[in-house]
Amino acid sequence: MSQQVLVTGGGGYIGSHCVVELIEAGYHPVVVDNFSNAVQGECNVPESLRRIETFLDTKIEFHKLDLLDRPGLEKLFEQHSFYAVMHFAGLKAVGESVEQPLRYYRVNLTGTINLLEVMQAYRVHNLVFSSSATVYGDPQHLPIDEQHPAGGCTNPYGKTKFFIEEMIRDQCKAEKVAVGRRKLLNVFGNDYDTVDGTGVRDYIHVVDLAKGHIAALRKLKDNCGCKVYNLGTGTGYSVLQMVNAMEKVSGKEIPYKIAPRRNGDIASCYADPRLAETELGWKASFGLERMCEDLWRWQSQNPTGFSNRTEQ
Repeated sequence: MSQQVLVTGGGGYIGSHCVVELIEAGYHPVVVDNFSNAVQGECNVPESLRRIETFLDTKIEFHKLDLLDRPGLEKLFEQHSFYAVMHFAGLKAVGESVEQPLRYYRVNLTGTINLLEVMQAYRVHNLVFSSSATVYGDPQHLPIDEQHPAGGCTNPYGKTKFFIEEMIRDQCKAEKVAVGRRKLLNVFGNDYDTVDGTGVRDYIHVVDLAKGHIAALRKLKDNCGCKVYNLGTGTGYSVLQMVNAMEKVSGKEIPYKIAPRRNGDIASCYADPRLAETELGWKASFGLERMCEDLWRWQSQNPTGFSNRTEQ
Protein backbone atom coordinates (compact mmCIF):
# COMPACT_ATOMS: atom_id res chain seq x y z
CA MET A 1 0.00 0.00 0.00
CA SER A 2 1.40 3.37 -1.02
CA GLN A 3 1.96 5.88 1.77
CA GLN A 4 -0.69 8.60 1.80
CA VAL A 5 0.60 12.17 1.65
CA LEU A 6 -1.75 15.11 2.18
CA VAL A 7 -0.94 17.97 -0.21
CA THR A 8 -2.47 21.30 0.83
CA GLY A 9 -2.82 23.78 -2.00
CA GLY A 10 -2.18 20.90 -4.38
CA GLY A 11 -4.21 22.43 -7.19
CA GLY A 12 -1.82 25.36 -7.56
CA TYR A 13 1.21 25.68 -9.80
CA ILE A 14 3.92 24.32 -7.50
CA GLY A 15 1.60 22.00 -5.58
CA SER A 16 0.31 20.27 -8.71
CA HIS A 17 3.85 19.67 -9.98
CA CYS A 18 4.67 18.08 -6.62
CA VAL A 19 1.61 15.85 -7.01
CA VAL A 20 3.14 14.54 -10.25
CA GLU A 21 6.46 13.84 -8.54
CA LEU A 22 4.73 12.15 -5.59
CA ILE A 23 2.86 9.79 -7.91
CA GLU A 24 6.00 8.96 -9.88
CA ALA A 25 7.87 8.37 -6.60
CA GLY A 26 5.28 5.81 -5.51
CA TYR A 27 3.30 7.86 -2.99
CA HIS A 28 -0.48 8.27 -2.87
CA PRO A 29 -1.28 12.01 -2.80
CA VAL A 30 -4.52 13.28 -1.30
CA VAL A 31 -5.05 16.85 -2.44
CA VAL A 32 -6.99 19.67 -0.79
CA ASP A 33 -7.47 23.14 -2.26
CA ASN A 34 -10.00 25.96 -1.93
CA PHE A 35 -9.53 27.28 -5.50
CA SER A 36 -8.10 30.62 -4.37
CA ASN A 37 -5.08 30.01 -6.63
CA ALA A 38 -6.38 27.13 -8.75
CA VAL A 39 -8.77 27.01 -11.69
CA GLN A 40 -11.81 24.79 -11.19
CA GLY A 41 -12.27 22.22 -13.94
CA GLU A 42 -14.84 19.53 -14.61
CA CYS A 43 -16.50 17.69 -11.71
CA ASN A 44 -15.35 20.33 -9.22
CA VAL A 45 -11.71 19.26 -9.60
CA PRO A 46 -8.81 21.65 -10.27
CA GLU A 47 -8.00 21.73 -13.97
CA SER A 48 -4.34 21.09 -13.16
CA LEU A 49 -5.20 17.79 -11.45
CA ARG A 50 -7.63 16.79 -14.19
CA ARG A 51 -4.83 17.09 -16.74
CA ILE A 52 -2.44 15.12 -14.53
CA GLU A 53 -5.01 12.34 -14.33
CA THR A 54 -5.18 12.28 -18.11
CA PHE A 55 -1.48 12.13 -18.95
CA LEU A 56 -0.57 9.79 -16.08
CA ASP A 57 -3.70 7.65 -16.58
CA THR A 58 -4.50 7.72 -12.89
CA LYS A 59 -7.08 9.00 -10.44
CA ILE A 60 -6.18 11.64 -7.86
CA GLU A 61 -8.18 11.95 -4.66
CA PHE A 62 -9.27 15.56 -4.27
CA HIS A 63 -11.27 17.42 -1.64
CA LYS A 64 -12.40 21.03 -1.90
CA LEU A 65 -11.37 22.31 1.51
CA ASP A 66 -10.19 25.52 3.12
CA LEU A 67 -7.74 25.11 6.01
CA LEU A 68 -9.81 27.65 7.93
CA ASP A 69 -12.53 24.94 7.98
CA ARG A 70 -11.35 23.12 11.10
CA PRO A 71 -14.24 20.56 11.21
CA GLY A 72 -13.69 19.71 7.55
CA LEU A 73 -9.99 19.22 8.17
CA GLU A 74 -10.67 16.95 11.15
CA LYS A 75 -13.10 14.87 9.08
CA LEU A 76 -10.44 14.40 6.40
CA PHE A 77 -7.91 13.14 8.94
CA GLU A 78 -10.51 10.80 10.42
CA GLN A 79 -10.92 9.18 7.01
CA HIS A 80 -7.22 8.76 6.20
CA SER A 81 -3.98 7.53 7.67
CA PHE A 82 -1.49 10.10 6.46
CA TYR A 83 2.23 9.38 6.48
CA ALA A 84 3.10 13.04 5.89
CA VAL A 85 1.77 16.45 4.90
CA MET A 86 3.20 18.72 2.19
CA HIS A 87 1.97 22.22 2.93
CA PHE A 88 1.65 24.67 0.01
CA ALA A 89 -1.69 26.33 0.83
CA GLY A 90 -1.74 30.05 1.48
CA LEU A 91 -1.87 33.53 -0.04
CA LYS A 92 1.39 34.36 -1.77
CA ALA A 93 1.66 37.82 -3.36
CA VAL A 94 4.16 40.26 -1.83
CA GLY A 95 2.48 43.44 -3.04
CA GLU A 96 -1.02 42.29 -2.11
CA SER A 97 0.18 41.36 1.37
CA VAL A 98 1.34 44.95 1.93
CA GLU A 99 -2.13 46.18 0.98
CA GLN A 100 -4.06 43.46 2.86
CA PRO A 101 -1.91 42.40 5.83
CA LEU A 102 -4.72 41.20 8.10
CA ARG A 103 -6.10 38.94 5.37
CA TYR A 104 -2.65 37.36 4.93
CA TYR A 105 -2.18 36.83 8.66
CA ARG A 106 -5.65 35.31 9.04
CA VAL A 107 -5.45 32.95 6.07
CA ASN A 108 -1.81 31.86 6.26
CA LEU A 109 -1.33 31.72 10.02
CA THR A 110 -4.75 30.54 11.18
CA GLY A 111 -4.92 27.95 8.41
CA THR A 112 -1.51 26.57 9.38
CA ILE A 113 -2.37 26.53 13.09
CA ASN A 114 -5.47 24.49 12.28
CA LEU A 115 -3.36 22.10 10.21
CA LEU A 116 -0.70 21.65 12.90
CA GLU A 117 -3.26 21.11 15.64
CA VAL A 118 -5.15 18.50 13.63
CA MET A 119 -1.89 16.78 12.69
CA GLN A 120 -1.01 16.62 16.38
CA ALA A 121 -4.42 15.26 17.32
CA TYR A 122 -4.13 12.49 14.74
CA ARG A 123 -0.43 11.84 15.42
CA VAL A 124 0.84 12.82 12.01
CA HIS A 125 4.34 14.15 12.64
CA ASN A 126 5.92 14.35 9.19
CA LEU A 127 5.64 17.75 7.52
CA VAL A 128 7.31 19.35 4.51
CA PHE A 129 6.54 23.08 4.49
CA SER A 130 7.14 25.07 1.31
CA SER A 131 8.49 28.35 2.68
CA SER A 132 10.01 31.32 0.86
CA ALA A 133 13.26 33.24 0.51
CA THR A 134 11.30 36.27 1.73
CA VAL A 135 11.96 35.06 5.29
CA TYR A 136 15.54 36.32 4.93
CA GLY A 137 14.47 39.90 4.22
CA ASP A 138 17.06 42.13 2.58
CA PRO A 139 20.09 39.78 2.46
CA GLN A 140 23.17 40.56 4.53
CA HIS A 141 25.25 38.44 2.13
CA LEU A 142 24.82 36.53 -1.12
CA PRO A 143 24.30 33.77 -1.90
CA ILE A 144 21.99 33.02 1.03
CA ASP A 145 22.83 29.88 3.00
CA GLU A 146 20.75 28.27 5.73
CA GLN A 147 22.74 30.04 8.47
CA HIS A 148 21.67 33.46 7.18
CA PRO A 149 19.54 35.22 9.83
CA ALA A 150 15.83 34.99 9.12
CA GLY A 151 13.04 37.24 10.32
CA GLY A 152 14.02 40.63 8.91
CA CYS A 153 11.07 40.41 6.53
CA THR A 154 10.12 43.39 4.39
CA ASN A 155 6.46 42.48 3.81
CA PRO A 156 3.56 40.68 5.57
CA TYR A 157 3.73 37.69 3.21
CA GLY A 158 7.33 37.04 4.24
CA LYS A 159 6.39 37.49 7.89
CA THR A 160 3.69 34.83 7.65
CA LYS A 161 6.21 32.38 6.19
CA PHE A 162 8.71 33.19 8.93
CA PHE A 163 6.08 32.89 11.67
CA ILE A 164 5.03 29.51 10.30
CA GLU A 165 8.64 28.31 10.32
CA GLU A 166 8.87 29.39 13.96
CA MET A 167 5.63 27.58 14.83
CA ILE A 168 6.93 24.41 13.23
CA ARG A 169 10.22 24.66 15.14
CA ASP A 170 8.43 25.17 18.44
CA GLN A 171 6.03 22.32 17.77
CA CYS A 172 8.92 20.05 16.85
CA LYS A 173 10.67 20.87 20.13
CA ALA A 174 7.49 20.36 22.12
CA GLU A 175 6.77 16.91 20.67
CA LYS A 176 10.43 15.78 20.49
CA VAL A 177 9.81 14.08 17.13
CA ALA A 178 10.94 14.44 13.52
CA VAL A 179 8.98 16.17 11.09
CA GLY A 180 0.89 36.26 -22.96
CA ARG A 181 -2.27 38.15 -22.01
CA ARG A 182 -0.86 41.49 -20.98
CA LYS A 183 -0.19 44.41 -23.30
CA LEU A 184 2.87 45.40 -21.29
CA LEU A 185 5.03 43.67 -18.73
CA ASN A 186 5.51 45.80 -15.63
CA VAL A 187 9.11 45.87 -14.40
CA PHE A 188 8.89 47.17 -10.85
CA GLY A 189 11.91 49.41 -10.39
CA ASN A 190 15.08 49.88 -12.42
CA ASP A 191 17.16 51.77 -9.85
CA TYR A 192 18.29 48.90 -7.63
CA ASP A 193 22.00 48.28 -7.04
CA THR A 194 22.13 45.39 -9.53
CA VAL A 195 23.67 44.65 -12.90
CA ASP A 196 20.94 46.52 -14.81
CA GLY A 197 18.97 48.18 -12.03
CA THR A 198 16.19 45.57 -11.93
CA GLY A 199 15.59 43.05 -9.16
CA VAL A 200 17.70 39.88 -9.10
CA ARG A 201 16.20 36.56 -8.06
CA ASP A 202 17.11 32.86 -8.09
CA TYR A 203 14.64 31.61 -10.70
CA ILE A 204 14.16 27.85 -10.56
CA HIS A 205 12.41 25.38 -12.86
CA VAL A 206 9.19 24.20 -11.24
CA VAL A 207 10.12 20.54 -11.85
CA ASP A 208 13.42 21.03 -10.02
CA LEU A 209 11.49 22.66 -7.19
CA ALA A 210 9.01 19.78 -7.03
CA LYS A 211 11.79 17.19 -6.99
CA GLY A 212 13.42 19.10 -4.14
CA HIS A 213 10.25 18.75 -2.07
CA ILE A 214 10.17 15.01 -2.73
CA ALA A 215 13.82 14.78 -1.63
CA ALA A 216 12.85 16.55 1.60
CA LEU A 217 9.97 14.11 2.11
CA ARG A 218 12.35 11.17 1.75
CA LYS A 219 14.74 12.79 4.25
CA LEU A 220 12.05 12.44 6.93
CA LYS A 221 12.88 8.73 7.13
CA ASP A 222 16.15 9.70 8.81
CA ASN A 223 14.33 11.26 11.79
CA CYS A 224 16.20 14.46 10.96
CA GLY A 225 14.21 16.78 13.20
CA CYS A 226 13.31 20.27 12.00
CA LYS A 227 15.60 21.10 9.07
CA VAL A 228 15.76 23.99 6.63
CA TYR A 229 17.02 23.61 3.07
CA ASN A 230 17.40 26.35 0.45
CA LEU A 231 16.28 25.19 -2.99
CA GLY A 232 17.70 27.20 -5.86
CA THR A 233 20.18 27.23 -8.70
CA GLY A 234 22.67 29.37 -6.80
CA THR A 235 22.64 31.92 -9.64
CA GLY A 236 20.79 35.21 -9.63
CA TYR A 237 19.19 36.65 -12.77
CA SER A 238 17.70 40.11 -13.15
CA VAL A 239 14.18 40.78 -14.37
CA LEU A 240 15.50 42.13 -17.67
CA GLN A 241 17.77 39.10 -18.11
CA MET A 242 14.66 36.96 -17.71
CA VAL A 243 12.84 39.11 -20.27
CA ASN A 244 15.72 38.72 -22.75
CA ALA A 245 15.77 34.94 -22.25
CA MET A 246 12.02 34.76 -22.87
CA GLU A 247 12.40 36.82 -26.04
CA LYS A 248 15.10 34.43 -27.25
CA VAL A 249 13.09 31.23 -26.77
CA SER A 250 9.79 32.70 -27.98
CA GLY A 251 11.18 34.60 -30.95
CA LYS A 252 8.94 37.50 -29.93
CA GLU A 253 9.61 40.94 -28.56
CA ILE A 254 8.23 41.38 -25.06
CA PRO A 255 7.12 44.98 -24.55
CA TYR A 256 7.59 46.28 -21.03
CA LYS A 257 7.49 49.48 -19.06
CA ILE A 258 9.36 50.52 -15.96
CA ALA A 259 6.95 50.90 -13.06
CA PRO A 260 7.67 52.22 -9.56
CA ARG A 261 9.20 49.87 -7.04
CA ARG A 262 6.71 47.73 -5.14
CA ASN A 263 6.58 48.06 -1.38
CA GLY A 264 8.29 45.11 0.26
CA ASP A 265 10.61 44.24 -2.63
CA ILE A 266 14.40 44.01 -2.28
CA ALA A 267 17.25 44.34 -4.78
CA SER A 268 18.82 40.86 -4.86
CA CYS A 269 18.11 37.42 -3.45
CA TYR A 270 19.57 34.09 -4.51
CA ALA A 271 20.39 30.89 -2.69
CA ASP A 272 23.37 28.80 -1.71
CA PRO A 273 21.91 25.32 -2.39
CA ARG A 274 24.96 23.26 -1.34
CA LEU A 275 23.38 21.86 1.82
CA ALA A 276 20.46 20.45 -0.16
CA GLU A 277 22.92 18.75 -2.53
CA THR A 278 24.95 17.32 0.36
CA GLU A 279 22.11 16.11 2.59
CA LEU A 280 19.21 15.59 0.20
CA GLY A 281 21.12 14.51 -2.88
CA TRP A 282 19.26 17.22 -4.79
CA LYS A 283 20.59 19.70 -7.29
CA ALA A 284 18.81 21.88 -9.84
CA SER A 285 19.12 20.40 -13.33
CA PHE A 286 17.69 23.15 -15.53
CA GLY A 287 19.12 26.56 -16.37
CA LEU A 288 17.41 29.79 -17.31
CA GLU A 289 16.97 29.01 -21.01
CA ARG A 290 15.33 25.63 -20.31
CA MET A 291 13.03 27.25 -17.74
CA CYS A 292 11.94 29.80 -20.31
CA GLU A 293 11.55 27.21 -23.07
CA ASP A 294 9.21 25.08 -20.96
CA LEU A 295 7.32 28.09 -19.65
CA TRP A 296 6.83 29.44 -23.18
CA ARG A 297 5.69 26.05 -24.47
CA TRP A 298 3.12 25.74 -21.70
CA GLN A 299 1.93 29.31 -22.08
CA SER A 300 1.59 28.93 -25.85
CA GLN A 301 -0.59 25.87 -25.37
CA ASN A 302 -2.56 27.47 -22.52
CA PRO A 303 -2.89 31.18 -23.36
CA THR A 304 -5.36 31.79 -20.54
CA GLY A 305 -3.74 29.38 -18.12
CA PHE A 306 -5.85 26.46 -16.95
CA SER A 307 -8.98 28.49 -17.55
CA ASN A 308 -10.92 28.31 -20.81
CA ARG A 309 -12.04 31.89 -20.34
CA THR A 310 -11.03 34.63 -22.77
CA GLU A 311 -10.41 38.23 -21.85
CA GLN A 312 -12.38 41.01 -23.48
